[in-house]
Amino acid sequence: MTDRNAAGEIASSVQSVDESALPAGNVLVAVEWAGLNYKDGLALAGKGNIVRAFPHVAGIDFAGRVVESRNYRYHPGQSVILTGWRVGETRWGGYAERARVDAEWLVPMPRRLSARTSMMLGTAGLTAMLAINRLKEDGLTPARGDVLVTGASGGVGSIAVMLLARLGHRVVAVTGRPEQAEHLTRLGASEIIDRKQLLEASGKGLDTERWAAAIDPVGGEVLSQVLKKIRYGGAVASIGLAGGANFDGSVLPFILRNVTLFGIDSVMQPYEARVAAWERLSTLFVPGAYEPMVSEKHLEDLPREAAAILRGEVAGRIIVNPKAPRDNVVPLSTLSGA
Repeated sequence: MTDRNAAGEIASSVQSVDESALPAGNVLVAVEWAGLNYKDGLALAGKGNIVRAFPHVAGIDFAGRVVESRNYRYHPGQSVILTGWRVGETRWGGYAERARVDAEWLVPMPRRLSARTSMMLGTAGLTAMLAINRLKEDGLTPARGDVLVTGASGGVGSIAVMLLARLGHRVVAVTGRPEQAEHLTRLGASEIIDRKQLLEASGKGLDTERWAAAIDPVGGEVLSQVLKKIRYGGAVASIGLAGGANFDGSVLPFILRNVTLFGIDSVMQPYEARVAAWERLSTLFVPGAYEPMVSEKHLEDLPREAAAILRGEVAGRIIVNPKAPRDNVVPLSTLSGA
């Protein structure tokens, strides 16, 4: 649980809370696995104005089994997944053994997935799949050319590399962590570009056409440089802001090269779109190949891992087991927050 301490700082600790303290909702879920995302890092650190009411339980995605349900769609014992809908931000999230939520925020877990595998994907995997679906709807095929993935060492980027490669695309991965090149190659990247190389500005409004499409979780200057290098008729799916919310640019890629910039939101996606994306993920994702990019952590580890993800030091996915033994638990580290 995250709360303000006497000094006004944000502090996180593992606590026992009565089930009656859970927020209102028509489905009670026993959480089996949760994920750690950039937004969770902000919430745990008290940054970005993500959490405005304390005490709070973070965790924007989780998977588990239904304990109680007052909704026709779900029954006790059913496996479910939750991502988005501002759970973990304005509502208590998945960093707990139980979560009470609205049925509309859940999706049934595909039969090919387990709770652990679904959180290897989590919000990152769902977002990557939504981005690819949007690019496919725009006409992207392997024959049109290479697809660039920025922030490729992160959760969204690394999963996007795998999914695109599985769909037959030649993938070019951008990363600021060269030590991850072997992992990205194993996931399907055909070429690795150092982020510094991508950010070398030419001073021109347009650069040489290089990629048919791009998936960008970074934003900021990275997005500026990517747009200038997309081939005629290509598209960019913007899905994050790890490198900044603002970017400099011009209309030239749009009016001279017919480039399209798509925004991808995973938080408020309709039920049908989320179900379709999860079903497709269950057929494309290869857990064994992605396993080296996964780290298992416990609730006590979250403040430290939150700080690391905000510093850009986390590669792949961190998944959290809220039911791990917690003997002799002491208060967690205190993190300064707004």
